[in-house]
Amino acid sequence: MLDEATRHRFLLYTPFYHDTLYLPPNFIVRRFYTPFFWTKLFFSLKVWFDAPNVLFMPVNFLPLFSFRRTIAVIHGLEFEVYPEMFEAAHLNYLRKGTKRVARYATKIIVPTNTVMENLMKFYHVDQSRIAVIPYGVNPQIAYHHRYAPIDEQYILFVGKLEKRKNIIRLLKAFEILKEKDKIPHKLVLVGAPGFGFGDIQKEIEASMYKNDIVMTGYISHEEKESFFKYAHVVVFPSFYEGFGMQILEAQLRQVPLVTSDVSNIREVAGDGALFADPQSSDELTEALRTAITDDEVRHDLVQKGLKNVQKYSWFRCAKMTLETLIS
Repeated sequence: MLDEATRHRFLLYTPFYHDTLYLPPNFIVRRFYTPFFWTKLFFSLKVWFDAPNVLFMPVNFLPLFSFRRTIAVIHGLEFEVYPEMFEAAHLNYLRKGTKRVARYATKIIVPTNTVMENLMKFYHVDQSRIAVIPYGVNPQIAYHHRYAPIDEQYILFVGKLEKRKNIIRLLKAFEILKEKDKIPHKLVLVGAPGFGFGDIQKEIEASMYKNDIVMTGYISHEEKESFFKYAHVVVFPSFYEGFGMQILEAQLRQVPLVTSDVSNIREVAGDGALFADPQSSDELTEALRTAITDDEVRHDLVQKGLKNVQKYSWFRCAKMTLETLIS
């Protein structure tokens, strides 16, 4: 792949670039920054004058002008499966961008077969125009911490605190485990607020166990690594994910994982998780109870998770992406 990559010249359009970042000589950075309103036009003009043979857009957005070959990425279609879980203006923006990609992109990259099927269903894209390229995980990026971020055992959720992540049902399951099972754990919610956070906040304030619920807000990668390392269980009860990087992060860090029994998440998690219906508080509670108390199951989940995560690598993702770009 390296020989193939060096045969091509890459122009990188970005407002963010650090001179300390090493790039091969065939990579050229085009820096630009404009207010959001002008970004579409300014970026479109810049690409138009550069006239690349292939334009790669790692988002569901295309410039104003068409090019003979454009590859775009659609990371997920949560907004079509659960439109009620998105703010109206954001939903409209996502739909408009995706509709344009579906119409004009030469090829569309998606991370899972589920996203491919939804792209065909909602936007009627022919399967021949879709490439399924799973994301990767980097086992070499790890931070070493001598101390846990909090003193008590804890159940960990990582992700935006929003409606579609099913946080309220997780809170109810946590209350049941505290009340009936007398678990000593805290529930740690790592992530920034999102759509529907007000309802989540009200639920926490009304909980008898609100002092055992920790919200960290947005944190750095190093801090997140620390929370993963010392977690007793990772829980990811989302209704839908395009991919779900937290699944692989938990498996890589050898932490038992409880997640949703939906096709797209099962596709990524493989055998390395306990699954629960995201619509059922009872199933989520039972899965968490098992992951917390059954040492044999915990060991089995860790071993299967480690085996599953070996299937995912950024090198393979990059190789497949390059092949798509030049084919």
